[in-house]
Amino acid sequence: MIRKYKNTHLAFLLLAFLLIHDHSAFSQEKKNEKSMDKMWGDSQVTLDALKNGKGKLFDEGNFGMFIHWGLYSSLGGKWKDKTYYGIGEWIMNPRVANIPIDEYKKVAETFNPSEFDARKIAQLAKNAGMKYIIVTSKHHEGFAMFDSEASDFNIVDATPFGRDPMKELSAACHELGLGFGFYYSHFQDWTTPGGGNGPDTDENGNEVDFKDYFYNKCKPQVKEICTNYGDIDFIWFDTPGDMPKEYVIELADMVRKLQPNAMLGSRIGYGMGDYASQGDMEVPTQNLNGLWETADTNNDSWSYAWYDNNFKSPKEILHRLIETIGRGGTYLFNVGPDGKGEILEIGVRFLEETGKWIQKYPQVIYGAGPSPWGYALPWGDVTTNGKSLFLSVSEWPQDGKLYLPGLENQIESIELLNASDESKIDFRKNGDWLVMDVPYKAPEELISVIEIKLKEEANKVSIKTVTGVYPNIDTPLILELGEVANAEQKEIRWMEKFGEWKHANQVSGWKEDGTVTWTVNVQKPGYYYLELEYKGEDRLVWKTVTDEAIMVQNQQAATEKYALYNMGIIEFKTPGKHVITTSLVEGNRSTSSLKSLVLKPIN
Repeated sequence: MIRKYKNTHLAFLLLAFLLIHDHSAFSQEKKNEKSMDKMWGDSQVTLDALKNGKGKLFDEGNFGMFIHWGLYSSLGGKWKDKTYYGIGEWIMNPRVANIPIDEYKKVAETFNPSEFDARKIAQLAKNAGMKYIIVTSKHHEGFAMFDSEASDFNIVDATPFGRDPMKELSAACHELGLGFGFYYSHFQDWTTPGGGNGPDTDENGNEVDFKDYFYNKCKPQVKEICTNYGDIDFIWFDTPGDMPKEYVIELADMVRKLQPNAMLGSRIGYGMGDYASQGDMEVPTQNLNGLWETADTNNDSWSYAWYDNNFKSPKEILHRLIETIGRGGTYLFNVGPDGKGEILEIGVRFLEETGKWIQKYPQVIYGAGPSPWGYALPWGDVTTNGKSLFLSVSEWPQDGKLYLPGLENQIESIELLNASDESKIDFRKNGDWLVMDVPYKAPEELISVIEIKLKEEANKVSIKTVTGVYPNIDTPLILELGEVANAEQKEIRWMEKFGEWKHANQVSGWKEDGTVTWTVNVQKPGYYYLELEYKGEDRLVWKTVTDEAIMVQNQQAATEKYALYNMGIIEFKTPGKHVITTSLVEGNRSTSSLKSLVLKPIN
């Protein structure tokens, strides 16, 4: 996976190394995203043709399986009796265990995934509701998980396993009607002379450059995976780094010639992809245009790590899947088989439970479009299909009322799907709000679904309202929905464990008169607890004022991690449109970062 290291807790030398070696990959990825947005913005015909052609599986399937599997899987995050916490597929790298090349290659001598069952893994993907599989054919370590003539450092020639699991997995996917694709690390290769971040001399001490690696290993291996495994739906390149543009073009041209129906992800570099890939583990907070995906993983590491059982629950998987679709994207969800080739039972069970929910509500996922609201709502999210809005409610209201702001379209009916009792829902308009009378108990343990049938296509709905403040559930106000003055709003990324990326759209760089202002639609007047989510140093004083001259000002602690702090009680005297403005009054402005404001109704 692509890594953009900005963790201030790493040692200075480590950080310096990271900035030198990864900055270009990060910059290139962001350039790719911008160039693709421009392409789609300039040529809707091109985007529509892609969606109706080779991009149909990606655009309508909305859910795929990612597999990280390699020599690192047999190490499981441990080297010479020491555990290295973080992403297991990087264990060889100098930033982690710093394993010498000769020693790392010896791992292949005992790598024998005897329990690998391609049919079982493909069936799991299908049972989970996934529509395709993308698997690591070669990660940054340089080890090929397929039979390669270009390098004998591969699973057939270098291990006692002696089989090509990629052939077996490709065949299983085709048999079960799943799409199939390969991940290939085209720039980085830590064990091959000339490869990105690899040795610069061969075994005889002769200098070797990237051109040698590209023509002797990279391009021949990409040709192999595009030739020997039948029809391929995806080639997922990674970390283009400092790779010269002419090589990226050469790879893209070859793939499109050999596999004309294969989709290329944006991480190939230089805007050559067919769709954009967001940062690792990043679900955007607002809708994005074009074809794009979020790549996420089932626990903290992408590959298997012996200690990592922090698996996402079925509800969290569904929540992030629906949230991704609601923002207009596709969700690529990773699993990491262990050294024996098996996916851990807890991961299997959670995916199967996820799939059972999808089987009940396929219209929420497949072929579904983004939410007209453009961001997640406090109780869940919305996807669209045909003339229907599907409200996926993960936080069920306890007072029998579900609120939806700003929907002005004519409604034919509202129904609670798969309800054991009466499914029809009574509803009424209250100002700019749609109020639905729902059961006091959620009908589903995971996520309940309400269908609103409209008299026109749901993808034509326009929401004419400002951000709602809900009377029966906490309302987070994200920074993207506010207006920032005399401060800097930007997205930041950081690691909490090595390679475990966190993301925040935040406001920092506060000047003395810096402010964030939200315009909100209050459904019910009254008292609300006001909380701010921020990080910084020492103690900070924040002031929040409304258009009704209600002010809350308080001092609270600050730490290096984002946390919610109760500022006090704020009052809205009337329902309807109001303005809220927050500013930093005292404290270190250079280190203070505000992430969100939360309003909690007092019942």
